[in-house]
Amino acid sequence: MTDTQAVKNYFLSLQASIVASLEEVDGKQFLTDSWERPEGGGGISRVIEEGQVFERGGVNFSHVMGNNLPPSAAASRPELAGRRWEAMGVSLVLHPRNPYAPTVHMNVRFFITHAEGQEPVWWFGGGMDLTPYYGFEEDARHFHRTCKDAVSPFGADLHPRFKKWCDEYFYLKHRKEARGVGGIFYDDFNELDFASSFAMTRAVGDAFVPAYRPILEKRHALVYGEQERDFQAYRRGRYVEFNLVFDRGTHFGLQSGGRTESILMSMPPIVKWRYNWTPVADSAEAKLASDFLAHREWV
Repeated sequence: MTDTQAVKNYFLSLQASIVASLEEVDGKQFLTDSWERPEGGGGISRVIEEGQVFERGGVNFSHVMGNNLPPSAAASRPELAGRRWEAMGVSLVLHPRNPYAPTVHMNVRFFITHAEGQEPVWWFGGGMDLTPYYGFEEDARHFHRTCKDAVSPFGADLHPRFKKWCDEYFYLKHRKEARGVGGIFYDDFNELDFASSFAMTRAVGDAFVPAYRPILEKRHALVYGEQERDFQAYRRGRYVEFNLVFDRGTHFGLQSGGRTESILMSMPPIVKWRYNWTPVADSAEAKLASDFLAHREWV
């Protein structure tokens, strides 16, 4: 039996606990911005800008509903077209100022559709992925190990599947390159019963702080210069390209009449594009592509 209220309560508590942890690291409080959606539902955006550690970041909760599935959702479930739907979740993106501290994304979400005289159809989705500008093997291994530990209790096959799914999803096809070092990603997940699927999604959400905070605390105070900052801005351009061209969550939010300010919170504040630029051979910038963006088995 589905328990939509229990899912919502968990997502709200997850948002609060993640924000509290990040405020401990940064020292600045997140702005809280509650909003309502005219078509139904609303959310709470928790945003930080120009902090001591985070140049920009947000940890957003939303619970929205409607009468017809948006195209980005109906594409994978055409048999559900025309149903009433509800979607809720927590989505975060953090852009630290220091180029040695990686950008990170995490999302956990729940979707349910309703039709008169029929059982509701539900599924969970989520995951997290790490986008470094300067790679550290120990960071990538720690992040992937924490992701693996979160999902492995629910099935030995899940981590290999979700890791591969993440590698394939966060890939810029037009560039033929990965966005970062990956992590885990899953969608349309209901192959376990509701209680087990929900428990797995909670495990993913609860794993975020242990996966990311130790990396952030090691890297955010490292000394950097204009060269590192410049390369960070260049690589952030890839983040923008992916989110606008490929990301299903961005597309769903915009197509469903979501709040644009909250949806585009994921965009980095300072970005650069260059024409046909390549890094110096054997430089730290070149090694990001050769040693880290190539798909690897980190654990």
